[in-house]
Amino acid sequence: MGHLMCAGCFTHLLADGRLRDQNATCPNCRTEISKNNSSRNLAVEKAVSELPAECQYCSKEFPNKSIDYHESTECEDRPTDCKYARIGCQWRGPIHEVTSHEGNCAHPRKSGADVMVALQAHDAKAAEDKKLFLTLIDLLSYEKIIFNDLQLKPYRTDEYVHRLYYETSRFSAFNHQWVVKAIINKSQRDPHESCERDITYQLILKSKTTSPLPMHFFVLRGPFSDIKVDTQIYKHDFADTETESPFKLLPLPDTAECNRLLAAKAINFRLIMFLASK
Repeated sequence: MGHLMCAGCFTHLLADGRLRDQNATCPNCRTEISKNNSSRNLAVEKAVSELPAECQYCSKEFPNKSIDYHESTECEDRPTDCKYARIGCQWRGPIHEVTSHEGNCAHPRKSGADVMVALQAHDAKAAEDKKLFLTLIDLLSYEKIIFNDLQLKPYRTDEYVHRLYYETSRFSAFNHQWVVKAIINKSQRDPHESCERDITYQLILKSKTTSPLPMHFFVLRGPFSDIKVDTQIYKHDFADTETESPFKLLPLPDTAECNRLLAAKAINFRLIMFLASK
């Protein structure tokens, strides 16, 4: 009949199997499991959706299917910030107390100098976002722009301890051959023992070049991918003696997304490259 587990645990087991270079197994009976021999149990999903679940804020019980909506929209004890958080108020409390707090909040009565100090962190984040936007706009004005929809496939090193890495097939860009290589947790010895996981990647020039290739590049979700990744632009100057960029962080939102990618047969993504004119 088989055993039941939630989607998050199932994905984590598949990711662990990938990292160990072993087939994932059921924690109850040790039978090998994969996406091919497992199926979604709609009957159990429906039954679970009707079971009571306790709100993490008010401790009242609601049907499982409606608990997320209650916690995000209806619960009077769900946490919220003061509307003066932007000018430095660090109060965070239940939403039913926010009106009372804001009526007595001292921050609206602070001096301009105090408010300016509080705004510095906000302005720094806004400046960082603006810099990314302007960099992207500037790159889009380049004459030489290209994108490739790629697939990272898993491999193992030939070392005594076989470490997992991912690599794409060769692809063409700007009359040169390239590959993308990725590693998990900076190739630590036992990444399956770590709760926190990340992916770093590098761009590798595989053909000869007679002149420098100043390159900007970044990864984003493509038409054949559902990867959740933030925008982070990297730069490297390729040359005949400098064919590999340093490993750069693939900016995923969390470890759960990393596990989801590791559990898949391959990682699909789009790579955009910008070559500065000589």
